[in-house]
Amino acid sequence: MRTPIVELKAVGKHFRGADGSARAVLEGVDFTLHEGEIVALLGQSGSGKSTMLRIMAGLIPADAGQVLYRGMPLYGTARGIRMVFQSFALFPWLTVQKNVELGLEAQGMPAEQRARRAEKMIDLIGLSGFEGALPRELSGGMRQRVGIARALVMEPEVLLMDEAFSALDVLTGERLREEILELWQSGQIPTKAILVVSHNIEEAVMMADRVLIFASDPGRVRAELPIALPQPRKAESSEVRLLIDQVYELMTAGAGRRGLISEKEVKLQLGDRLPQAGIAHMEGILELLAEEPFSGRADLPQLAEETEMTDAELLEVLNGLILLGFAYLTKGDMLLTELGSRYAAASNMERQELFGRQLLEHVPLIAYICHGLEQDKSGDLPEDLFLKLLRFTLSAEEAEKALRVAIEWGRYGDLFEYNFNTGVIQMSREDEQDEEDAL
Repeated sequence: MRTPIVELKAVGKHFRGADGSARAVLEGVDFTLHEGEIVALLGQSGSGKSTMLRIMAGLIPADAGQVLYRGMPLYGTARGIRMVFQSFALFPWLTVQKNVELGLEAQGMPAEQRARRAEKMIDLIGLSGFEGALPRELSGGMRQRVGIARALVMEPEVLLMDEAFSALDVLTGERLREEILELWQSGQIPTKAILVVSHNIEEAVMMADRVLIFASDPGRVRAELPIALPQPRKAESSEVRLLIDQVYELMTAGAGRRGLISEKEVKLQLGDRLPQAGIAHMEGILELLAEEPFSGRADLPQLAEETEMTDAELLEVLNGLILLGFAYLTKGDMLLTELGSRYAAASNMERQELFGRQLLEHVPLIAYICHGLEQDKSGDLPEDLFLKLLRFTLSAEEAEKALRVAIEWGRYGDLFEYNFNTGVIQMSREDEQDEEDAL
């Protein structure tokens, strides 16, 4: 029987919005990290994955449920758990050596001893010769090596990696990921378990012994896929490609209104987040799907490869297309609807008309903005009005993102205009003229 190291039991976390209302970020999260395993956690942005890691690291408390480390309740940080961040989180005025030594110094380790230990880890992580360099003198990959060395020098039992490779270019990220796996498999580091938060499905399949799929609003574990393939794994192998297909299916099947993508459609309410999908990307996918060799149907991994989009970007775009009725998913494949085929073949003017019509039918926030503009005599409304509304159900950041998408989509659909200097949403000139003519 595998030995549990960290256990989350019915963990919940709420954050207060700007208006004082509570928003559930995590709810009923059950998860156990065992000795000897690497687990990957996948889910959309804002689903609470990073919050879950910070709770496991003891950086923030849970509001509900229980967190156990080695069977004991976790209160505050634990010496045996360390975290690597996406942003590197280095002190810019400290050298590589001093950045790596920082945690040891905080523990009161004598200078000579911590210097030796830091030098050993710097060498192990491939940074020998850069001990005296400042972070600004290093590449992104080297800065992330410093962040990893700073965590590993503490000899943690548990290593938590929050999007640790996503800020790096593809080749650098792959090389660093492979080196971490080599250190893990060779026993050169004492770490007994690793939890990786990622947006990259291939990365998760290449590293993990099991992959967890996180749902959103509130965040919780929705699905799990064990991976029994031995290491090292080859990304081009049929076994890995099959597993990537399975993860795509899990991420896109039966997630419901507040999950990633539902099987047939997405139904939104006024205060829901909107897919972070640009017009150009959505139209590009529709045009690609309509052409050979896809002819209206595409395998998601193949579509990701063809578009060279990240998994996170692609899933957001697909969510937008499904929301607007232009496409749907079945068994991990993307299919054009009849409306999507019409859109791909339409002229620019016809596309704008179709897009605007679908927005009014399927995006309550945009319909609400248009209704407000029609009711207001001036035909002008400040964006802050809608930001305040969104903050009742979304964080300030998510509210801002949702409104930015709504404005981009609404402007393209010729439903309203937006003054970037004043932050005012305005009725389109054509609509204003129609109203004047009616009077």
